[in-house]
Amino acid sequence: MNTHRTAHRLVSRAATAAALATALGLGTVHTATASAPSAAPLSVRPAAPGPDGGWHQNGLHLTAAENKKVNGFVARARRAERAISPEVRATARISHAELVGFDQRLKSPDSLKRKVATWMLESPGQTVDASLRKINDAVRFTLQWPAGTYSQGVRTAAGLLSAWGNDSTRWANTWNRPTGYKAINSAWRAPRSGQLFEVQFHTPESKAAQLETHKLYEEQRLPGTPPERVRELQEQQNAIFAAVPVPPGAERLTAPARRLPSPDPARRLPAPAPAPVG
Repeated sequence: MNTHRTAHRLVSRAATAAALATALGLGTVHTATASAPSAAPLSVRPAAPGPDGGWHQNGLHLTAAENKKVNGFVARARRAERAISPEVRATARISHAELVGFDQRLKSPDSLKRKVATWMLESPGQTVDASLRKINDAVRFTLQWPAGTYSQGVRTAAGLLSAWGNDSTRWANTWNRPTGYKAINSAWRAPRSGQLFEVQFHTPESKAAQLETHKLYEEQRLPGTPPERVRELQEQQNAIFAAVPVPPGAERLTAPARRLPSPDPARRLPAPAPAPVG
């Protein structure tokens, strides 16, 4: 074993732990609702299965086997959240963000099942496993800053999440879009559990618009919504988001560079073949 590399990893982990402990000890993170202790389990439980062991809601359904797989996915996300939340809370504290909706950081089992069942309905042949691999918001957070400090806050927060070993897997910056939703939705992969989690970066105005349009968006996404109604709902959402001011520099914010795996010294390139003689 490489003693120097092992020592470096231990020092890095100790430094990260110290930074988190220091940040979380500075005081209560500003939240829009009362926050639960990060290590405490949340009172989120999968809905009881139907008589056949499956799940059924509003014309959507999962078989007993599919329902069991989603429940397992929910349980893994809950376990992983306990390690992710302290980092996000520290990120909010250090970047002077408001941590909005912290009590709702775990997506409900029914919401996840609706998403999976809808995807499978819209894409015949898509398996429950393939659908679950696409989900990046089973664990989700929202950080919010006033428009004047938004861009610097996002840069600081994203840099901290990356520095603590989380790999940026998605960065959807919609501030430069002429219509529709405005914010940055990012997804990250936690280094130890491999759990994907979402962090949305908002201003108070963009978050208010998101909340105002939520029911419109949910209706728009229902499989049975007629095309004319879909267009009408989108126009209503566009009008609401059009009133959201764009923070200075927000449209130019980009994701941190993706982390590359460390080279494995045990895997060496084969030695070149000897040159032919004569």
